[in-house]
Amino acid sequence: MANSSIETKTLEAKCLCGSVHFTVDIPTASLPLSLYLCHCSLCRFTTGAPCIFHASLGEGIKPNFIAPSSEKSLTTYSIKGADCTYDFCSTCGCHIAGVALDRGEWTVATSIFTDHGPDNFKLTSHTFSESAKDKGLAQILTHLGDKKLPDWNPPKDDPRAKIVEAKPEVGEDGQDRLRAECHCGGVSFTIKRPTQEVLDHEIVRGCVSPVDPTKWIASFDMCSDCRLSNGTHLVGWAFLPLSHCEPKINSDLKFGTAKVYESSPGVQRCFCGTCGATIFYGNDPRKLEGPGKWQIMDLATGILRAPEGAMAENWLTWRSNLAWTDSGKRFDTAFTDGLEKGMKNYVVKASGKDVSLSIDF
Repeated sequence: MANSSIETKTLEAKCLCGSVHFTVDIPTASLPLSLYLCHCSLCRFTTGAPCIFHASLGEGIKPNFIAPSSEKSLTTYSIKGADCTYDFCSTCGCHIAGVALDRGEWTVATSIFTDHGPDNFKLTSHTFSESAKDKGLAQILTHLGDKKLPDWNPPKDDPRAKIVEAKPEVGEDGQDRLRAECHCGGVSFTIKRPTQEVLDHEIVRGCVSPVDPTKWIASFDMCSDCRLSNGTHLVGWAFLPLSHCEPKINSDLKFGTAKVYESSPGVQRCFCGTCGATIFYGNDPRKLEGPGKWQIMDLATGILRAPEGAMAENWLTWRSNLAWTDSGKRFDTAFTDGLEKGMKNYVVKASGKDVSLSIDF
């Protein structure tokens, strides 16, 4: 800081691969930083997550990159008409920050900080939940403990209130399809509904909803690796075989603007190299041997363009239970507790029963 008499606290942040690693010096009087969840289509389609987790550092406070990391480790995605860029790690795809066009103000992804304790960050509100149409995660995480989370949306006549609409699609066979597309459109494909062939397979049928055989299973994942490769506290995954994506996507996941980061031996994390959106998670044990050569994938639900809304309820049945809950609680206990309670209530309302499942594959 320019004024050495101002007491500061140093916070550290790092993505999954470590290519982006920095500290920020925050005036202690400004702590905890106010954190908000943004559900707008821009944030969802550039991360692949249900929403973005952002806190402004304040004018003039910039990351202090730790060598060999530098600002050159970032890919900057510019959007026409936006007042900031979306910056992400060029190697693992982790969302890092929204950065003002003059690079003077950074609104950072708080999910990548090593200490997300209540002394450093405080979740204050949802924003732009109407953009999700069904309110997305904002209809699930309504409280932190006994405190209700405010939900801010612009007035209906505000240009920012315009919703990005999606249209129903059909395939060449006349059956319906669901579009998956990142913000820049460099990754775009559709998915099919479960088929009898899927239902007949002893392993792959585990991807199908136990409530409605025309839908896939989906789950929120709180694991630290996903958090640090997405730059968000959680990611939503829909489970399905790669063969049910159109046009055909090869097992190496190299298509369109997609890039693949091998986060550990045999584990593939696929993201858009242009806008940074998470696309797929895959691993070698899910490449099944035998007829059909099935390959089970996790598809990031934040890029789904369901006409009904971000939760894609006409296509997905969500699990009541979170994945890697303990990991989430170690990182942010209040958030994870609120989400765990809200998810059970949401699923019972949406599916008519508590859909607690283990994912065996």
